[in-house]
Amino acid sequence: MRAVASLLLLMLSSAALGAAERWTIQYFHDVKDSTLAIEDIKFPSLRRGVAVGFVTERGKKSRPVSLTTSDGGATWTTARTQEFGRSLFFLNDSLGWMVTSEGLWKTVESGRSWTKLPRSAATKWLTQVCFLDENRGWAIGERKSVYLTVDGGKKWSRVDAVEEVGTKPENTTFRTIAFADALNGMIVGQSAPPAPPDRLPAYLRPELSNRRELPHLTIVLETRDGGKTWTSTTTSVFGQVTKVALVPDGTALSLLQFRGAFDHPAEIHAFDWKKRGSTRVIAGAKRAITDIALTTAGTAYAVAIEPPGKMNWGPVPGKLKVVKSTDLSTWAEMPVDYRAVGTNAILAVVDETHAWMATDTGMILRLQPD
Repeated sequence: MRAVASLLLLMLSSAALGAAERWTIQYFHDVKDSTLAIEDIKFPSLRRGVAVGFVTERGKKSRPVSLTTSDGGATWTTARTQEFGRSLFFLNDSLGWMVTSEGLWKTVESGRSWTKLPRSAATKWLTQVCFLDENRGWAIGERKSVYLTVDGGKKWSRVDAVEEVGTKPENTTFRTIAFADALNGMIVGQSAPPAPPDRLPAYLRPELSNRRELPHLTIVLETRDGGKTWTSTTTSVFGQVTKVALVPDGTALSLLQFRGAFDHPAEIHAFDWKKRGSTRVIAGAKRAITDIALTTAGTAYAVAIEPPGKMNWGPVPGKLKVVKSTDLSTWAEMPVDYRAVGTNAILAVVDETHAWMATDTGMILRLQPD
């Protein structure tokens, strides 16, 4: 496996897609004494896109904002939101939901306006939501939260399968949910002791960043009947699964990040969600992978930060690196605007030729074909 990883690293450092495709900056928050951190971005269609994040101005408190476009990102409109957006989910061109620091919001106008849904136990600890239609969806998050709605998010009921998992709520967080089609879906989380509330960031505590990465209990919930029933499995693995991507033919990817001392900051695994087992396809010693995407045609993308210092995950922005694969075996590096930097980047991929990504440094980049 190490030989495979070494070969892939060689491909990542030397291969390129030529000048056929490149990532160019489409939007940049270039305002004096002001920064924009984008938390999530979604493109429900080729023309309509929505991003959420927060603006921080010198001497002032951060304020939550949204950005919307109706022309494929050529122009963006910024508006203030009432709560800090964490993640987005869009069912179609106009209907979407926004997870915030305080609850859940809904839009029927492509993010131009939002309506807050009733607050409940289901919406208190959210990380993500996912819907199969305008009524049926799931909410996942901290404190062992997995809930179902059948009315678009007005009311929620707890998914019984999560009770079969013998972990403490205060230790259990579900971070990612994805459906390959209307029947087959997956929710992944982790159980680990919570960090002390007064803990400083790792970059201010060298003894923490140098602490050896320990295995944690990974929890997987799977459905084969559109969420009517879920089965649970648990396994002890190193790292945290922060993203899964599934497509109908069985192809799937998972992103694992390692926040303690480890050989590399992150790795990507490929697997068939219809079967068991997985294969590591990327493990970069100097690349902190922050997001992955998979199209229905099987094309995969991964975006990473190249840390400027010795720390795998730090506060100093590093250069953005993007790789692409059409077979999950050979990965080629794509040209990215040299000005693009960040400590986190998120992908929004519609298909093989229409894709965007956003950073916590206020940049939105678009994939430009030749």
